[in-house]
Amino acid sequence: MMQVDPTSPPIPSPALRPPVNRTQEAAQDFEAQVLGVLLQPMFAGLDGKGPFGGGAAEAQWQPLLVQEFGRAIAAAGGLGIADAVRRDMERSGG
Repeated sequence: MMQVDPTSPPIPSPALRPPVNRTQEAAQDFEAQVLGVLLQPMFAGLDGKGPFGGGAAEAQWQPLLVQEFGRAIAAAGGLGIADAVRRDMERSGG
C-alpha cells in the first residue's frame, strides 16, 4: 500500500501551471536539432572499441544520444540560436 506524506507539497493542477510559450518551445526545439546536427560529426569518428563499445546497438542508439545532448545543451541556454529564432518568429507573426 502506498503511503502519502501529508507534509509533501500538492501537485499543481494543469490549470494552475504557467502557460507554455509555444514560440519559445519551438525555437528551443529548433536549436536542439541544429546542435544535434553540429554534434553528429564529433561522434562519427569514434571507433567504438572498449568493453561497452561497438556493434549494431551502438550504431542504432548513438543518434538518439547525440539528439539528447542537443536538447540538454539547448535547455541550458545553448548558443543563443533559440532566442534569435524566437525573435524572428515573433516579428513575422509566428
